[in-house]
Amino acid sequence: MEQFIEFTNNHMLLVAGTIMMALAVLFYEIRLQTSKVSALSSAQAVRLINQGAKVIDIRDRAQFDSGHIVDSINVPAPDLDGGHKRLKNAKTIILICDNGSKSRQSIATLKNEGLENIFSLQGGLSTWRQDNLPIVVSDGDK
Repeated sequence: MEQFIEFTNNHMLLVAGTIMMALAVLFYEIRLQTSKVSALSSAQAVRLINQGAKVIDIRDRAQFDSGHIVDSINVPAPDLDGGHKRLKNAKTIILICDNGSKSRQSIATLKNEGLENIFSLQGGLSTWRQDNLPIVVSDGDK
């Protein structure tokens, strides 16, 4: 123990640098783990959908009509701000956009409205299509 204290006293910058690096790695890992919690892979999304999760497509109506996930509901992102009525009774919500970025941002909006268990499809509908999962095309009259 005396050698450790002597080493620390003789090499303050080295010890301080090591501690700073360890804290930086710890912070990065914690941030990485917390961000992954809200993003789902296509397989995880399918599992939740089969368990009754509600799929909300936050793209505009024209994009939704050009192709969307079966039984998904179109609620454009700007309409989420007031807390959408159809979402209040959902136990689990999966938000879908084109590439996953808007849906990740919209999670905070819905959590501020008091909703829980909200997830984003990682990579959005483009990843869903790449995984060859089913897409429905609407006629736009609904």
